[in-house]
This record gives sequence, C-alpha cells and structure tokens, in this order.
Amino acid sequence: MVTPPYSVDVRRLEAFSAIELYALLKLRVDIFVVEQACAYPELDGKDGEALHLRLLIDGRTAAYARLWQPAGAPPRIGRVLVSPDHRGNRLGEALMHEAIRTCEAHFPGEPVALSAQSHLERFYAGLGFSPTSEEYVEDGIAHIDMERPVSPLSATG
Repeated sequence: MVTPPYSVDVRRLEAFSAIELYALLKLRVDIFVVEQACAYPELDGKDGEALHLRLLIDGRTAAYARLWQPAGAPPRIGRVLVSPDHRGNRLGEALMHEAIRTCEAHFPGEPVALSAQSHLERFYAGLGFSPTSEEYVEDGIAHIDMERPVSPLSATG
C-alpha cells in the first residue's frame, strides 16, 4: 500500500494543549496497555524530557514515537506506534525514517538506540539497527536492544 500524505510534528510536552496531550496519551494507553494487554506504568516520568514526534493525517496522530537521551547513553527511540486506523500503509517505516532524522538533527554524532519487540527485529535491521543484547522479556513481551551507528552525514554535520 502507499503511505498517505502526512505532516510531521515534533515538540516538547509543554507545547501540547491539554486536549492534544489527552488524545496522545489515550492513544499510547490504548495500544501499549489495552491492545497489548500489558499492565505497566505507561506514564513513566520520561515524557517531560523527551521530544514527541507525530505523523499527522487530517490533524490527528496517525503514528508516534518518543525520542529522548538518558544521561550517559545514546538517544533512544521509544513508544513507537501506528494508530489502528492507519495500519497497513507503511507508516511505521515512514515514522522511523522521521525519528532517525530527528535524532540526527537533535543529537548529532551519536548512535541511536531502541528496545525492539523481538518479532520486529528484521524491520529495525532494515533501517540500519543491529542487536546489542540477547532477547529478554519486558512486560510479558520478548524484546531485544538494538542500536544504529552514527550516520556518516550526521557525524560530519
């Protein structure tokens, strides 16, 4: 299928209106807690220090990723999701390309890390990520840590 046209929105938590923030957090909870049947603290205290990347279609979040850099570690891409209404349109791939570009712009010269659900290892490998851990179970779902090396373009400016 063809990726529908979207706009890219990257902002800090405080830049969201209450209504926008509610819609974003509801989508994350609907997918990560309800759909994936994982009872865990979705609101984990990291949102305030993160960049929130959204692909918007008709003004609504079609895909989302949270980007942040833990102290002493490479920047991370997390909370990657595609809204159920927009699955099957290759938005996951488009989202990850935008997330990588955003990380390279905001954290130049650094590799990019993520914790992938194990069944998506090939998808992330296709985007340049390589495993950096053995498989482990987090919140009842098999995961593997992965990292993408510094892009030559990002490293030189």
